[in-house]
Amino acid sequence: MILSDGNPEGQYSRRDFVSLLAGIPLATRLNKLAEKAAANGFPAKNEFDIKGTYINAAYTHPMSKGCRNEINQFLNDRMLNRTNPSGYDAHERATVKANFAKLINAGADEIAFVPSTMVGENLVISGLSLRDSKSRIVTDAFHFHGSLHLYNQLAKEGLDTEVVRPRQKVIDLNDLDAAIKRGTRLVALSLVSSTTGYLHDLKQVCDLAHARGAYVYADIIQAAGAIPIDVKASGVDFCATATYKWLMGDFGVGFLYVRKDLLSEMKRTMFGYRQIASSSQHFLPFETPGRMPFESESKEDMSGHFEVGTFASGAIAPLHYSLPYFLSAGPEKIQQYRQPMIDYLQDELPDHGFLPLTPAHSPSPIVCFAYKDAEKLLKPKLDAADIDISVYEHMIRISPSIYNDMEDVKKLAATLRTK
Repeated sequence: MILSDGNPEGQYSRRDFVSLLAGIPLATRLNKLAEKAAANGFPAKNEFDIKGTYINAAYTHPMSKGCRNEINQFLNDRMLNRTNPSGYDAHERATVKANFAKLINAGADEIAFVPSTMVGENLVISGLSLRDSKSRIVTDAFHFHGSLHLYNQLAKEGLDTEVVRPRQKVIDLNDLDAAIKRGTRLVALSLVSSTTGYLHDLKQVCDLAHARGAYVYADIIQAAGAIPIDVKASGVDFCATATYKWLMGDFGVGFLYVRKDLLSEMKRTMFGYRQIASSSQHFLPFETPGRMPFESESKEDMSGHFEVGTFASGAIAPLHYSLPYFLSAGPEKIQQYRQPMIDYLQDELPDHGFLPLTPAHSPSPIVCFAYKDAEKLLKPKLDAADIDISVYEHMIRISPSIYNDMEDVKKLAATLRTK
């Protein structure tokens, strides 16, 4: 679940956010939340060395100084540098996997390393043997465009697929319900849309899909580290993420989650040395003779199903710092800290010709606006002000993080308002 229905001390429910936004003047609520943020150690500007005003974490999150230090240790290890701390193991991965599992309330035995989010999604598709099957896949227009390309290609090969269109900035559950027809095997979505910032209610989607006998896959790259994720409470069957966005990692490594009781249903579609549980060879001097030159057995765990070859160990290194940081800081508190910045932009920009694409009061880490000729008209002004957001032909995407503060978003709003 993204926000709990209860309200333990120091946390807001979705209802609390809406009530707060509706009943208190903007300036007053910003002051109250700013005081709370300071008590939680935000903005965490001392953690980073960032050039200019960077409000673009959804593109790629800056690494912190602590992450850089982990990479430096890894590089020293790769250099065989004698100054490296005794006992340091640059290739230790079990702790990283366990910490990510804690972040999404999964078991460490439900997590595998993958090179990217898209590889994870493809592994789910192939593991369920959906390609060349008579099954049906349902997705929506807010899913990642690389994933939509995946399903377009599968549709061209004859797989029954449907892409649900949005209405009024949301994916209507009634439309999703109508699409999940008999024979639907998988519902695939982005928990947080990289296109508009739309945030699904994952539990509602899972309840709906499971009632029809379908599984749910969630791309969580724009959610992990930015908002609370609970795979057990939501009931999601599969999810995947890379680590170079909100997790402060780097390109080339990510995580795949598969619900433990579903692992036995997943077909192995790639094979490699990381899947080997035991092996023996029988062709070199002094080796025991055997019928085959090489014999092997596969692991039955997540690594035995999905981990094939060499990992990007340099990309795993910063996660030794970032994942404990997020576990300590708490995604709930990070979400609460960011919310006033998102609300401010939602309040300020529509009066200046910016058409909101993200639902009002959404706890998503991303807020998007349509603006005609945005790249042509806005990019030069933003560059001149040394402000970095995502600017497209006719829209902008803004994604503040723990190093931003209200002064950053006010500067952005003032720059965008300039004629």
